[in-house]
Amino acid sequence: MKKIILLLIAFVCFAANPMAQNLRQKDGNTVEALKIGYFTKKLDLTPEEAQKFWPVYNQYIAEVRQVRQQNRDLDEISIEEKIIAVRKKYKTEFEKALPAEKVNSFFKAEKDFNLVLRKELQDRNERRQKGVER
Repeated sequence: MKKIILLLIAFVCFAANPMAQNLRQKDGNTVEALKIGYFTKKLDLTPEEAQKFWPVYNQYIAEVRQVRQQNRDLDEISIEEKIIAVRKKYKTEFEKALPAEKVNSFFKAEKDFNLVLRKELQDRNERRQKGVER
């Protein structure tokens, strides 16, 4: 019993450690977990919808990443046009997994999540810079 308690305390200390949080953020697992929770809540996914939605979403994200990686030499507008083409393609795929209103909500939630994430990263960067200036 003491070993279990010690392990739990060690885990909590590690999880609360800012350096450990930075390590988790760097590998993207924390962001992905937040994104999954955010979309699940915003879309109010049923278990059946989630089972159909997440595989399509994973394909969609992989294709968006591929577009960004393969077109780094293009200007931003050209890259965005290619991403819009991917979004249009996957809109029909998402509609096979979700009702149309939830598909529209997904694209809005994706945009909202990215704005919240950028804002949080900006705030952290500003706090870090203020800490350095002191």
